[in-house]
Amino acid sequence: MNAPLHTGSRPEKPRHVVVTGAASGIGAAVCEIFAREGARVTAVDRRGDTLAGAARKLRERYGSVVTEIVTDLVDTEAAGALIERAAGPGRDVDVLVNAAGIYPAVPLLDMTPEIWDRVMDVNVRAAMLTTVAFARACVASGHGGAVVNISSGAAVRARPGASHYSTSKAALEMLTKSCAVELGPHGVRVNAVSPGFVTVDSAANPVTEEYAAAVSVNPLGRRGMPDDIARAVLWLSGGQSDWITGAVLRVDGGSTAGTTALPLHWPGLTDVQRHGLTDVPVEGRTA
Repeated sequence: MNAPLHTGSRPEKPRHVVVTGAASGIGAAVCEIFAREGARVTAVDRRGDTLAGAARKLRERYGSVVTEIVTDLVDTEAAGALIERAAGPGRDVDVLVNAAGIYPAVPLLDMTPEIWDRVMDVNVRAAMLTTVAFARACVASGHGGAVVNISSGAAVRARPGASHYSTSKAALEMLTKSCAVELGPHGVRVNAVSPGFVTVDSAANPVTEEYAAAVSVNPLGRRGMPDDIARAVLWLSGGQSDWITGAVLRVDGGSTAGTTALPLHWPGLTDVQRHGLTDVPVEGRTA
């Protein structure tokens, strides 16, 4: 077995971060938080005009070195060549964030093989290809790195119209763990962040307000924002988490823990439930 390699960023120069799905939403927020920290950012998306606008704003705001790559990661060759394309002299990639994803609403009875395969290709297969390419580059250059995948609460909780999406995110979480096991000896950490409902106003993946209201009920009482997720990604990619790999961090306002949307299933104790107890008021509550 190979000896573990250094997994942190090298102190003599800024980290180089590659972010897929970077044109808007969570991906754009991840690009911004790394740019704010002084990292070099390679922003990747298939929507060229939107990506160019987002990158321009980052350069204007932070004066950061931001590079854009317009590509469709469903293309096997494009995904496999992404890390090599992003790298250059003195620009080894230190962090890969797989944020690209789609979630078309399609009831199971209307599902087609083409729709199913497209979601799997974007949400899982592309992340596998980019992660393998990143790991190979890390091994070749002799330093470690960090991968953070963007999962979803849908990985553990099914919902109507999302059989393909939920399955893809469950697969992405197992891919995260599998990569962590195989790549850990090479100094490459692989983790995932699982957001709850996040307000992104995405033209690529729109949702109705009715859906947003239903899915965003959580113990902390608010919807997530892209920066909530970006901060978690930044932490998981850095030195403070350098003994964490194969983890799925739920950043969801407590949605996975449970819901505040349900009333008490019964207002008090029945005679059977109260048997053997003393000093319990009839309504089941103490004063």
